[in-house]
Amino acid sequence: MTWLRGDMGFGRGAGFLLRGLRLWRERPRLMLLGILPALVVGVVVLALLVTLVFVADDVVGWATPFADDWDESVRGLFRGALYLLVLAGASMLAIVTFTGLTLAVGDPFYEKIWKEVELSLGGEVPDRGVGWGRGAIDGLVLVVLGLLTAIGVFVIGLLPVVGTVVGAVLGLVVAGRLLAGELVSRPLEARGMDRAARAALMRRHRGAMLGFGVCVQACFLVPLGGILVMPAAVAGATYLARAALDGGSPTEIVENRPL
Repeated sequence: MTWLRGDMGFGRGAGFLLRGLRLWRERPRLMLLGILPALVVGVVVLALLVTLVFVADDVVGWATPFADDWDESVRGLFRGALYLLVLAGASMLAIVTFTGLTLAVGDPFYEKIWKEVELSLGGEVPDRGVGWGRGAIDGLVLVVLGLLTAIGVFVIGLLPVVGTVVGAVLGLVVAGRLLAGELVSRPLEARGMDRAARAALMRRHRGAMLGFGVCVQACFLVPLGGILVMPAAVAGATYLARAALDGGSPTEIVENRPL
């Protein structure tokens, strides 16, 4: 089996996620390790989202008393748009929060997945990961960045006419990039690369990072998608990190040993 390192663009980034998904067929037991922490966190996050669906309408009405005297149809459209905007922002926050908390809780499980991927690719393999403590801190930082993204989506969504669409699209792109950065940082940090070195490396592969992150984010929008895709996202991020470290040469082929 071969893994061709082609152009490190948007499509190539999406391909890394697809390669990670293939491990469900090749190593189902390994991938099931990533289900456990994702399932626990996913149930909690989903419960909070469902609660928000039922209370957001009341919250929007409480937050917009100035619209009480508006024409009923105009008021309904305005508050309906805000309701959808709140749910869109909450969804972005939930996805990034889910990823951050899942990585923090399940770091030993995901370290096993990326280590097996590293071994399958050969070459230099780190002796150990970043550790649970550092992984938990990075996960919580991702949660904070997700909160800022959700706030940004809400503010942009207040723009007339196009605000809701622009906010949702921008949120997808920004949250996807955050997810990719956090997932790819694990195998890079395990090699002793500090934040500045990791950022410099991945800036050279913006297209791949964006393609990978947006595809992961889109999968997370599907019900239960995050739980099933999370292990594949960890594996795909490892493939992406190794390709970036090796320069992403379009002519270089790496022989994958069986996982």
